[in-house]
Amino acid sequence: MEMTSQPIITQPQCHRTTRSFEWQTNLCDCGSDCRICCCGTFCFFCLGCKIAKDMDECCCCGPSVAMRTRYRTLYRIPGSICSDCLAATCCAPCNLCQLKRDINRRQELGIF
Repeated sequence: MEMTSQPIITQPQCHRTTRSFEWQTNLCDCGSDCRICCCGTFCFFCLGCKIAKDMDECCCCGPSVAMRTRYRTLYRIPGSICSDCLAATCCAPCNLCQLKRDINRRQELGIF
């Protein structure tokens, strides 16, 4: 029995899985991306505008409850408007940082 060798056209790739129906990071995972954390802390409205731009929305919408709710429903992330309101009101910088980290991770995975 003779075996013929065929050239390898594509190399096996590392398969990256995502929890597509969950947040990619927790609300208080600011240490996972210090650059975003600093931007959320010292330039809150700039980060809000970046998020709004990523989602093709008005710059004023970035740091709002509506933006978090829209994003959460778009990616079928469990939660409620009440939890969105609490996150956006009580932990506003952490809320924006979580949104931006999530957007970045989904962009890396090609699912944004």
